[in-house]
Amino acid sequence: MSYDLIIKNGQVILDTEAVVTDVAVTNGKIVAIGADLGEAKEAIDASGLVVSPGMVDAHVHISEPGRTEWEGYETGTKAAAKGGVTSFIEMPLNQLPATIDRESLQLKFDAAKGKLSVDVALFGGLVPHNLDRLHELNEDGVAAYKCFLATCGFDGVDNDFRNVDDYSFFAGMQKIAKMNKILAIHAENALICDELGKVAQAEGKTSAKDYVASRPVFTEVEAVRRAIYLAKIAGCQIHICHLSTPEGVEEVTLARNEGQKVTCESCTHYFAIDEEQFETIGTTAKCAPPLRDKANQERLWEKLFAGEIDFVTSDHSPCPPDMKIGNAFTAWGGIAGLQNNVDIMFDEAVQKRGMTLTQFAKLIASNPADLYQLNNKGHIAIGKDADFALIQPNAPYTLAAEDLEYRHKVSPYIGRTIGAQVVTTILRGSVIYDKENGVRDTHEGAFVLQNAKETVQ
Repeated sequence: MSYDLIIKNGQVILDTEAVVTDVAVTNGKIVAIGADLGEAKEAIDASGLVVSPGMVDAHVHISEPGRTEWEGYETGTKAAAKGGVTSFIEMPLNQLPATIDRESLQLKFDAAKGKLSVDVALFGGLVPHNLDRLHELNEDGVAAYKCFLATCGFDGVDNDFRNVDDYSFFAGMQKIAKMNKILAIHAENALICDELGKVAQAEGKTSAKDYVASRPVFTEVEAVRRAIYLAKIAGCQIHICHLSTPEGVEEVTLARNEGQKVTCESCTHYFAIDEEQFETIGTTAKCAPPLRDKANQERLWEKLFAGEIDFVTSDHSPCPPDMKIGNAFTAWGGIAGLQNNVDIMFDEAVQKRGMTLTQFAKLIASNPADLYQLNNKGHIAIGKDADFALIQPNAPYTLAAEDLEYRHKVSPYIGRTIGAQVVTTILRGSVIYDKENGVRDTHEGAFVLQNAKETVQ
């Protein structure tokens, strides 16, 4: 039998083990796994490389349309391709208008035409004023919904995303439950964080440590508890985004052990950068919830290894460089990290801390794909999409600004020595990036919609 592609001699991460074997691809699907598979039109020798499922980054902000000068589909999906991310799920903000109904969702489909280097699924937004339009997003294929308990959006900007009040939060969950969808939640206590921030600034406290202190651990834990309890009453499956504290993770674990449908994620930056480094790096490392101290980080690692955190995301949330100017309160709070999920987590988790390859693949690919029912993604298994990240272990490099594919060459990881490299990324059987030739301009990506339709761009 002749295949389109065979990847040979790599250490392939399967669902239950990592083995040196070959993987064959035809028509964009994995069709065989094993030795002596036969001939193919193309062969890639992966000797000495780890063949991982392509990352499914379940938390990415692309700001097109409306704020394409922050990050657009062209640059954002190229960065994903270079970083071994073959699919991501895009948040319903920071684009304008926010993605909260059928019309705004269609604007995203239109804006992305001819620009996608990787596959993209979509979140729909839950805001105080779209309860009667949530069904439109479900009908048009969103993977899940997203809301903010923390304050979000710019005052005076029409059609920007808004955080929910308690009623719209609860009523929205009731509606989302009836659609058998998941609600992903940014969980911080809005009023306490906002007021603590105002007090700090009034007292002239504007350092990174002051910013972290204005969003203390209990503001995350309280919001997580409230979300879990209201979701239990509403009968809604929820997912807690970007947890920064082990205490927040413990609340999810407790609810899950009691039978509630609740999951959580954390982000690469919470494992890679601590509060002291934030102080040194500056505002490019500002995010919300904030980076926390080393002891917190070590306990978060324990939760990750214990399986209490379902997966790791980037929460890629870039902006123009001038929005990062200022102090720790006035600068934009978002980290550009999409391109460096895989290499940093492989280095930090697998190489430095001994995580198994199978757990690594679950955290970056299988678990998010399974949770959001991206049924063709996240696994190296027969019948799945042939999406791969080929990783060269023990291959340190120092990240430079010119390495980045983002619209703006800004990242808190610039200057960091990373101990592994993504050398090839494959999407549905097609090489979309390799170290020698860079990211292809073929735009192989497609929108992956929950109702099984695909809009190929």
